[in-house]
Amino acid sequence: MKNLPIEMLRSFVVVHQEGGFTAAAETLGRTQPAISQQLKKLELLLDRTLMDRDSPKLELTPAGESLLNYARQILSLNDQAVGYFSNPPVSGRIRFGIPSEFAITLLPKIVSRFAKAYPDVTLEVTCDLSRNLLSEDQRNEYDLILALHDKVTTAQRRSIKNFIKTDELVWVSSASSRAHTQDTLPLVAAPSGCIYRQRVLRMLGKAKRSCRIVYTIPDLTGIQAAIDEGLGVTALARSTVPDSLTIIESSKHLPELGTVGISLKQMDHSKNSAVQLLADYIKAGLA
Repeated sequence: MKNLPIEMLRSFVVVHQEGGFTAAAETLGRTQPAISQQLKKLELLLDRTLMDRDSPKLELTPAGESLLNYARQILSLNDQAVGYFSNPPVSGRIRFGIPSEFAITLLPKIVSRFAKAYPDVTLEVTCDLSRNLLSEDQRNEYDLILALHDKVTTAQRRSIKNFIKTDELVWVSSASSRAHTQDTLPLVAAPSGCIYRQRVLRMLGKAKRSCRIVYTIPDLTGIQAAIDEGLGVTALARSTVPDSLTIIESSKHLPELGTVGISLKQMDHSKNSAVQLLADYIKAGLA
């Protein structure tokens, strides 16, 4: 049975995050040849090419894309174990901005594990639209920001630092509702500026499907309550759909909505080591 060395996996992940061997070497405190050699050894160990070295920005191969998810999870577990036994314990305050649907459906699972491993860290979570979280007025109020991105192409994925993954947008309703069969589609949506709302209206317009927004509310709890009452349909990232709601597959009446990108931005002013630890937890959990 082969074993994947943690040092090699960490170098692989950091090279991808930084977009090159030289920047990764500076981040890890190693030489550029040492980082390059670790990547070559990892490729030999797996018998796969992980990075296209002929591409301008070191694009991952399909094998590299697959390994990236595993590597993030392995590194997160390794760092959790080390953190649990660390001395002195990690402490401090983390100000975290996040879209509400991720805060409600995914974050509790991640944060509960983080809180058990680092009980002396205080986490302050603010829910808002990605546009607002990343605005010039607000972004410096946070240490970490989980953000959504519209229309993420392959080229844009390379340019978005700390890009995590794409997630499919899906139509959602209550199990008993037939709202999606109405001639004029009733929509439950977040306020203007929401990526989901903009995408839904754009795609319905292209499909020439009439619609009207019957209920506007900024957080997933309110949207879920409105959907449960049968007031209409909405769109959510597939990974955030609550168990109580039902995904409606795309059809001639409901066009495909495409995908959105998810990134985790760590602000430059954040020097607390707990911020990086939480970032690793979130990347592994979402991957």
